[in-house]
Amino acid sequence: MAILWLLMALALFSMVLLPVFMRRRSGIQQVAPGDPDAADPANYGFVRQEELDIRMPGPDQDLLDVLDVVQRTQDYRAAAQLLAGTETEGETRWQRVQAFAGAASLELQQRPGGVSETPGGQWLRVWRAEAPKDAGGAAVHAEFLVQQAWRTSTPGTDEFRIIMEEARSACGEAALLAPGDPVPYIVELSVARGLAYPRPEFEQLWLKILDRAPAHMGAHLAALHYWCEKWHGSREQAYSFAEAAAARAPHGSLLAAMPLFAVFEHLPEVHLVSSFYRSEVVTKAVHGALHAVHSARPDDPMLAHVRHLLVFFLVRGERWGEAMAQLVHVDGHVGALPWTLTADPAADYAVYRALAVAGYEANGGSPATLPH
Repeated sequence: MAILWLLMALALFSMVLLPVFMRRRSGIQQVAPGDPDAADPANYGFVRQEELDIRMPGPDQDLLDVLDVVQRTQDYRAAAQLLAGTETEGETRWQRVQAFAGAASLELQQRPGGVSETPGGQWLRVWRAEAPKDAGGAAVHAEFLVQQAWRTSTPGTDEFRIIMEEARSACGEAALLAPGDPVPYIVELSVARGLAYPRPEFEQLWLKILDRAPAHMGAHLAALHYWCEKWHGSREQAYSFAEAAAARAPHGSLLAAMPLFAVFEHLPEVHLVSSFYRSEVVTKAVHGALHAVHSARPDDPMLAHVRHLLVFFLVRGERWGEAMAQLVHVDGHVGALPWTLTADPAADYAVYRALAVAGYEANGGSPATLPH
């Protein structure tokens, strides 16, 4: 028994020290802020942690300006006008619908209302009441209900099911108002996951999206969740869905990065070494995502999503220079996976950014050698 306890102690000891040895082997050691040897992200023009924008993955100044007006005045009309002028089939409309719904949901969470207080997000309720035939408002309302279900209740409970059923009806109303718009059906993908649609029903929904926007990256990411092991599919089904999307991706499409998102969705809870992130399956997915990024349009609204996930995998794989090359494009906005899964997205992103800077400099890099 004494030998067994000794072996267990040695195993625990090695688990604690292994990450330290790995850092030292690669030339990275943690030092206190202000230490002469500390790598400073500010030297690269990176934004201070407290100034990072957690609302979006990348810049959309028109959206930010309108959000500011809507939240300051509680008047929905600027939002309605922006959505009316946003291309129906593109990724931008979906992201803007999400942003408006998220803003209303967060307002309601911060100001639930009471006897003498108007609840937050009142502008959305007014929007639906005054413009019931407005397709943009209907889509935002449907997405708002979905976000409320995930934010305020637990899947499987009656409360969750009731809100999701309401969201399902709202998706149907939004689809009738804009027959060619894929967004109401993309919103419903989250409903399908929450309410556990049978596969034939889910596949019918998916075909409606493919008919309207076959290369829509946001739709593919939403559908991927349904096929994941933790929901209604398996690792194999999720990988198959992602690889099929990548295989049929037109030139310049970010769908080629889908396998990397499938890998991320099936990461084990704990990794003690970086070798996993250099494995064949991860390396292949990372290379596919890098190729997608290099061939995509610079103004593709989904480009920042892929770059953020690449930062995560490249840092974990100690590919410092490549991680820095992604950081220079996305720094300033952190409203994307994997950071949004944490309680403090800005802090989590800042840790990875600091590791990338430290690793880059430990291997001879400097602000002067980093291409922009």
